Amino acid sequence: MTTGAVVIRTVGLGKSYEAHVAVRSLDLEIRQGEVFGLLGPNGAGKTTTLLMVLGAITPDAGEVEICGVRQREHRSRAAEHIGFAAGYLPLAGEMRVHEYLTMYGRIYGIPDPQPAIAEGLERFHIEHLGEAMGSQLSSGQRTLVGIVRAFLHRPRLLVLDEPTASLDPDVAQRVRTGILELCADHGTALLVTSHDMREVERLSERVLFLAQGRIVADGRPEEIAARFEREDLEGVFLHLADAGRPVPEPEGGQHTDFIL
Repeated sequence: MTTGAVVIRTVGLGKSYEAHVAVRSLDLEIRQGEVFGLLGPNGAGKTTTLLMVLGAITPDAGEVEICGVRQREHRSRAAEHIGFAAGYLPLAGEMRVHEYLTMYGRIYGIPDPQPAIAEGLERFHIEHLGEAMGSQLSSGQRTLVGIVRAFLHRPRLLVLDEPTASLDPDVAQRVRTGILELCADHGTALLVTSHDMREVERLSERVLFLAQGRIVADGRPEEIAARFEREDLEGVFLHLADAGRPVPEPEGGQHTDFIL
């Protein structure tokens, strides 16, 4: 169990789109150094939850705090503590990678971003891409550069969406190792979302499953699999995606819902 300072706290978080309730009264805590996976079937509320944590959309109900900063009142201050990367985010095609990273270092207010750039490129074995144009990069290379960019300002929280989706297995393994080492070295909390259950299982020490906007499971991957009487998280995912199945009662008598 991670016992560091709280990096993310959500209380009663909710969001609706007209008649559709996307997220219902979500309470969540992630602590310093914790590696946390956010999972759920399509329509479960993962993307909406992620966007609210990032400050990209405003909750209809509840609060998001990042490192004690209430996001609703101080969105810019809260955002300073977050780094975000996803394989689908574009890079500036007419800039060299080193120029692109230097630009973001200055946006983040880093007086001299070069040491952080050098560490990131070396960590993921992409030093050779420093002079490459953004338009020349493969989707996997863009993902790696995006992770380096997201960590330049040493955020307290690193959010990764599908971090290895475009990577070959050997590169994906190297990236997992690099991400975990980077977060461990700097005490950074890591929040990962992915459709690849095995990927999340490899990375995460704690996993939260959403279904129809509600938390239906929260714990270590092996504990969740055992609770649902499945071999792994993929089995749990398929179970939750099958409408009408009840969620087992967790230990300690906590509230559970039925997947309707």
